Amino acid sequence: MSGQYWFPNMPIPEIMTALSEWGLNVSNEQLVRPTSDFVIGVYNACLEQVTSISPNVLHKPTQRALASLEDANPDLYNNAISHNIMLYHLTRFATSARIMDFSSRDLSAPEPERTRFILSAFINFVKFAEQCTTFISNVREKSAQVIEEREQVIQELSEVQHNLAVLKAQRAKDEPKCEQLKEENAAMTTQLLAAKEVHTGLTKDIESLKIERAHLQARNETINSESALLMDNNSRTRSRIVQSPERIRRNIMTMGTTAIEDKKAVALHEAKARDLQAKISALVNIEKDVRSCIEQLQTTEKEVQLLEGSQKELAELKDSLEYKKVERGELQKKTERVHKQLGNAQEKLERAQRHAEEKRLASQQTVERLQRDYEKMDVERRENDKQVEELRMEAGDIETKMAEHLKKSEAELNELLTEYWKLRHETEVYMETLANKLNMNVSSD
Repeated sequence: MSGQYWFPNMPIPEIMTALSEWGLNVSNEQLVRPTSDFVIGVYNACLEQVTSISPNVLHKPTQRALASLEDANPDLYNNAISHNIMLYHLTRFATSARIMDFSSRDLSAPEPERTRFILSAFINFVKFAEQCTTFISNVREKSAQVIEEREQVIQELSEVQHNLAVLKAQRAKDEPKCEQLKEENAAMTTQLLAAKEVHTGLTKDIESLKIERAHLQARNETINSESALLMDNNSRTRSRIVQSPERIRRNIMTMGTTAIEDKKAVALHEAKARDLQAKISALVNIEKDVRSCIEQLQTTEKEVQLLEGSQKELAELKDSLEYKKVERGELQKKTERVHKQLGNAQEKLERAQRHAEEKRLASQQTVERLQRDYEKMDVERRENDKQVEELRMEAGDIETKMAEHLKKSEAELNELLTEYWKLRHETEVYMETLANKLNMNVSSD
């Protein structure tokens, strides 16, 4: 029995009364000589009073455990697994009832004192649980909520794992495209930098050309104003002077040469203006290209921001996945412990089966030896019966002979007695006769 306990050891009438309150009719004989089936039924009833766990409730876990076995004949382990599961719950129940040394021996080979001690602890614990019904119901509700939350978290974990797998597949699918976009982005960045440098150079050239054009326009206006003044002066001078043909010719030639030079300068300026116009149109086109590149850069930056957001979400999902992996590892460890317990239970079952097989073989050998001894004894008994019959017959013959001999002996003894009394009578007569003749007194004694 356990070393220390905090419950009274109940007598048999009180145990019977307490069990009858739960609808269990128990006799005095069953408590004095408990059997395995009896104690299992009573212990299960006590367990069901507190935890609502019954063999019907444990049927589904047993079936799930059998389904998880990789064996062609899982039905062979049905009784063993259900027995071990029930023993596990009864052991926890007994530990709560302050029985620390509860084992399978209390179910398979119950002892009367030990059984009454365990029943006293169980009844005391059940009554205590009935007094704390409100607290226990609250704990059960919280436990049910925790179980529901755990199942919800497991479902969310599966969904997150599925979404993560989808994201990984999508990322693996988009990875080449992302690399291509990165390469294109790098190339476009290089082109933009080069275009920016060209744009800067062209802007400087445009500014210098604009300044030169302004200078040329100011010079052209100065030349035009000077030409107008000269033409006015020439007209006034012509109106005052007498014109000489030779001088006029020289002036005409000079003016023609000047006009030709002015035309050449104007043509040159027009060519420069056309070049500047072409450069300006080219710069406008370059500016449009730069604007389109800037828009593409903005689009690329937006995509990069989206990609960074996706990477952040991926990092969060990775963290969540790591957390879920840790939980999964803990669950796997629990599963491994359960498998180890199952393996230990199977080993115990195998040892028990081997022990039972050895006992069966030993019992069979004992039965065979007893059968042989019985047959041998039967043969000996038959021989003894024959000898007894012979002895009985011999005894009957001897008794018959003894009876005949007794009869003969009695007859001879009677004859001898008759002869003796006759002889004695004759002797007495003779002695009286002799005494009379000798005148002697002879008594008849």
